[in-house]
Amino acid sequence: MNMLNSDLKKAALNKLKEVSERYASLGKKVNEDAVNLLTERKKASTLIKLIEDYINLLVNTPKDFEKKVKEIKINIDKFSAILEIEYDEKRANKIVGGISGAGVLAGAGVAAFGPTAAMAIATTFGTASTGTAISALSGAAATNAALAWLGGGALTAGGGGMAAGSALLGLAGPLGWAIGGSALIGGAVLANKKNKKIAVKAQQETIEIEKQIAILQGVRTEISQLIQLTNEHVHGIHKQYYSLSQTAPSDYRLFTDEQKLEIGALVNNTLSLSKLINKQVGK
Repeated sequence: MNMLNSDLKKAALNKLKEVSERYASLGKKVNEDAVNLLTERKKASTLIKLIEDYINLLVNTPKDFEKKVKEIKINIDKFSAILEIEYDEKRANKIVGGISGAGVLAGAGVAAFGPTAAMAIATTFGTASTGTAISALSGAAATNAALAWLGGGALTAGGGGMAAGSALLGLAGPLGWAIGGSALIGGAVLANKKNKKIAVKAQQETIEIEKQIAILQGVRTEISQLIQLTNEHVHGIHKQYYSLSQTAPSDYRLFTDEQKLEIGALVNNTLSLSKLINKQVGK
């Protein structure tokens, strides 16, 4: 029986290791996808600000424009606030050593990413410890929420808070990495348990990780669609802006009917893009 259970344990742990490695590999690809999405969103953000300035310089525009431009500004400020988080490497290295789970994260095969990847993850998946989307906040509140999220939640909720978030900017990755599985593979967690119990636990972990793999595969598809949609909006809006900036007067009353239709579309498309750059995956 011991031999049978030993084989059962070995097979279960081998399966867990294979699934954990597949999940970690997929997770790194999701990180790369998130960085690509962030790059597109930064381009979009720059263009949105350009359009915002252009519309604000026009005179005698309809009141409806003013309302939409204000909404555009709110959206762009939400996005920009998260990117203003500063990364202090020395402070981060000091704090990382004292964070429970940091060693496990490293053991799970999570590469050390810089602040760009961390912000990509925060803007793609981020939620504040209150459950509120980071992009729904603004200014210092958004910055603090992003840091707390990266640190595993607010101190009051049992997380590491903003300090931990600062430290973990270099260990960014979707929540859930195959941490439990990696700990099991190491053997230390279950060193004193019987073979059968280890096998059962490993099988349970394998099932959970396989569920996460399915989720991440869906996430990759969603991020790819967001990148494509953002890119299409950027190209379309840039074309509209270039046409109007080269041919239209600075007074809306002097616009031709065609130009009025064109700038109306430009405002609406820019508003849509400002919402799109704050759209978070899995919501």
